Amino acid sequence: MSGDTLFPLQTTDVSAKVPVDHLDYDFIETCKDVKYLEKILRILRSGEEGIYPHLIKFCESHLEKLNPKSRALRKENPVATKASFSKDEWNQIVNDLMTWAEETKETERLLKEGSGFNDLVKGEIPPVRSSSSFVPLSEKSFPKQRINPSKRILPRDYQEWDKFDVEGECEKIDGNMLKNDPPAILNTGNPNIKREVDASLLSQQEKLLLANREKDKGNEAFRANDYEEAVAYYTRSLSILATVSAYNNRAQAEIILEHWHEAMRDCQQVLELEPRNKKALLRRATVHNHMGNFQMASEDLRMVLQEEPNNPAAIQLLSKIEKKVSDSLPEQQSKGKKLLIEEVEEDYYKEEQEEQRARPVQPSQPVGGERSSAAPVVRGDMGNAQKKPHSRGDGGPHTESSNSHHGHWRGKGGASDKYKVPEESKEKVANGSSKRASTASEQGDKSGSSKGTTGGGKAEEAVNLDAPCGALPPRLSRLKNEGNLLFKNGQFADALEKYSQAIQGYTDSGVDSPEDLCVLYSNRAACYLKDGNSQECIQDCTRALELQPFSLKPLLRRAMAYESLERYRKAYVDYKTVLQIDISVQAAHDSVNRITRLLIEQDGPEWRDNLPDIPIVPLSAQQHRREEPPSQEVLQARAEKATQEAERRAEIRFSAWKQEGNEFVKKGQYQEALGKYTECLKLKPKECAIYTNRALCYLKLERFPEAKQDCDTALELEPDNKKAFYRRALANKGLQDYLACSSDLQQVLQLDPNVQEAEKELEEVTVLLRQSLARSPDDKARKTVPITEVDDDEDRTDAPNTERSRAADNISVNLKASNAYEFGQSLNAARCSGNTAACAELLASTEPEMLPKYLSNQLDGNTVSFIMKALDSDLLEKNPNLVYRHLSHLHTTDRFSVVLLQLEKDERRIMTQLFEHLSAAESAEFTRDDVENLANKYV
Repeated sequence: MSGDTLFPLQTTDVSAKVPVDHLDYDFIETCKDVKYLEKILRILRSGEEGIYPHLIKFCESHLEKLNPKSRALRKENPVATKASFSKDEWNQIVNDLMTWAEETKETERLLKEGSGFNDLVKGEIPPVRSSSSFVPLSEKSFPKQRINPSKRILPRDYQEWDKFDVEGECEKIDGNMLKNDPPAILNTGNPNIKREVDASLLSQQEKLLLANREKDKGNEAFRANDYEEAVAYYTRSLSILATVSAYNNRAQAEIILEHWHEAMRDCQQVLELEPRNKKALLRRATVHNHMGNFQMASEDLRMVLQEEPNNPAAIQLLSKIEKKVSDSLPEQQSKGKKLLIEEVEEDYYKEEQEEQRARPVQPSQPVGGERSSAAPVVRGDMGNAQKKPHSRGDGGPHTESSNSHHGHWRGKGGASDKYKVPEESKEKVANGSSKRASTASEQGDKSGSSKGTTGGGKAEEAVNLDAPCGALPPRLSRLKNEGNLLFKNGQFADALEKYSQAIQGYTDSGVDSPEDLCVLYSNRAACYLKDGNSQECIQDCTRALELQPFSLKPLLRRAMAYESLERYRKAYVDYKTVLQIDISVQAAHDSVNRITRLLIEQDGPEWRDNLPDIPIVPLSAQQHRREEPPSQEVLQARAEKATQEAERRAEIRFSAWKQEGNEFVKKGQYQEALGKYTECLKLKPKECAIYTNRALCYLKLERFPEAKQDCDTALELEPDNKKAFYRRALANKGLQDYLACSSDLQQVLQLDPNVQEAEKELEEVTVLLRQSLARSPDDKARKTVPITEVDDDEDRTDAPNTERSRAADNISVNLKASNAYEFGQSLNAARCSGNTAACAELLASTEPEMLPKYLSNQLDGNTVSFIMKALDSDLLEKNPNLVYRHLSHLHTTDRFSVVLLQLEKDERRIMTQLFEHLSAAESAEFTRDDVENLANKYV
């Protein structure tokens, strides 16, 4: 039968008039064109060609099979009336309507009584955009003309009408209109909109309504690209009632206007109201990106991706930021721990230092790279370079240079909470470091009887002013201790004088201790830095570094002094040198980032070429090289964090590759999409959707075996996946395995009967299957069979066994299959060689319950016939009970009913013969009736 007779309506013109002979049961039954059937149904319902209720019903049922969601099948329901409801339902509806009407009237009355709306009506409504004038709602746009009732126009007679000049009067009217109407004045500048609305007298409901009105005006201005006006209206809305949407919208408008600080402030407000708002996080990340805070931007974007892993804007912005960071700042190290730098380099209270090292680090307790004790944050903390860039003051009077570039981190007031220390540390005075980068540890001292007042006189602490200080004589040690105490009390000028006397006395005494002299110069530099004398601070730090190269504290103080003098290049070099010595100094990291942005603005992209050479710090001076190995808990925490980070990055890469693969498929670039999906499977080998997508690419590239393999894997992960069944059917069709293709298509229709593509493919494959089965026997391959004459029955019975043993010797069969793949390989090997004995042994070693599972993907007529032959000839005599059990489970295999229909006459004869032999066997597990009942499922 030709294709035209099977599908006569493939080329039917839907727009043409329907012939009368198409209004027939046979034609409607064979028609597959949904639109044409809908047209036929409309004609039948209209009654143009007569009224045929049964034909209409038949057409509707056939159309419902093809397209259950067709609009032609929709029927109008009558309008519901009182009779359609019960008495209780109708009373409920009436009560709800009355309640709604009363609430509406009450709301309208309250709104009319509200004073806020009366003020708006009187004249507080903002002007129309692009216009410099506006008229209140209570007034009209044109003045009223006074009408003089005494002056009445007399009627004209016909003669006067004949003399009336129509054109002249029209010109007068046009002239008056042109003269009276003033020209329109357009205001191209920003309108003067009042940004505050007094809503104190309004109720909460009125505030919400009015705030939404103002927000809608801002949205309209935003859509018109008038961002300044949009910000004004959003501000009015927020002055009435603060909402998350208004803050978010105003932040977006301010980002477009490049008002970064205002946008940051709005994003912070949103996150205070709603901590995990994705829009606010994304916009704050955009602001951080433009302000150069790449680390903070990355953190915000990661939070967005945790909530929405496939957010394309977040993925794109995060990739840009990571690329920008890797390109612009490759030398920047990871964020380290905080470092506390003591200002007075004297080794007092060594016991406290050991206690400080033994105590675990708290979040608010800085830990020094020089293992210094935590000093109390009081007046005169020796100009701590680590705390100054972040604190709002150090508790004492600042006399440093008020340079504009440092105004953002200097201030008046108490110590910042970021640098709190434990209470027990405040009871002691720690004014020296126990170890420096280039010196040995000095001797510690104990508290004496002297008392000094710190912290503004709130606490008294005992200090031994005669305590020894390294190799200094007693007189110089006392001067240094007095300077330390004065500095802690905030008396920087007096402390500077004491340190100067100690330095002069050191020169006169002839003592040879460069370590102690370095400490004195460093402490005096701290006093100069407190007094704002940055130039002298630089000189003392340079002398200290000449005595002890790569000493950490002089480098930090000199860097701060350079920065206060706006000598950013030299400050950058010193900060980078500090990071070589101890990478955990967070203040140096922050300062490097800050100075980098300033240098980029100042020198442009080539700013690195103008920097002085950064000295290379020897390994012996690098403190972070000498750190103790981390504990097991720290290593475990790092490993868990690294694992989480790797999973997050893998998820981002997976989403990006999957999206790129989908885009390639849309463009028809299947080879490129194939590569992307393969990369996705390397990250997630158990993602079913990726296997089905890659199978589609294989089908488009006509690589049918690979497509079938991917579909098999997808079905192992999701046994009811329709796409996997359908695409495996297409792969089997490409491999000309029409029986397997038909089975898969039937499975698709069983899962979803509305898949029209599967139904069409099933019809086509059925035709192909019948054509393949209808081929003549001459088309099949013939093989030569040798015929040997024998004299007796013994040779005749031994010949087949000899031939079978020879075939068994030629091919090896795995008789202990552990999965469907191994079973299929063994069965195919035995069938290809005709070795029924090997097949019987394979079935004997296989549990009958597992047989349907092993045969689910490869069952066909030849396989069933071969299994029946093996059971009858080699297994029935040995173990009839096992044969019965195998037959009891074999018919439950998927597609068995389809395969049974395709069996030929000889194959059915072998099956009938098997059941006859089985019924004749004697067994305690089954009876003859059981065999007959089982045979009914086969024959």
